[in-house]
Amino acid sequence: MNPVIVIGVLSGLVFLLLVSGTSFKPFQFLGQGVIKILIGALFLFFLNAFGGQVGLHVPINLVTASIAGLLGIPGVAGLAVIQMVILV
Repeated sequence: MNPVIVIGVLSGLVFLLLVSGTSFKPFQFLGQGVIKILIGALFLFFLNAFGGQVGLHVPINLVTASIAGLLGIPGVAGLAVIQMVILV
């Protein structure tokens, strides 16, 4: 095989990887956000499953799942406090 063709193909592949790697960064950020929202919804599900015994129920929607996903356990605790104290 001609070395010029091999070098040309390898250079083209490297260029393609560099271009495609930079264009997928926003999708990676969006994907991480969706994963965090799903984890927040899972946290709220467990809170509702175990909190149902004491009468605690936090609705699972996009806003509460986002708060729980982005803030983690402190966010879930904050939502539980808001539900028990303010929205009683």
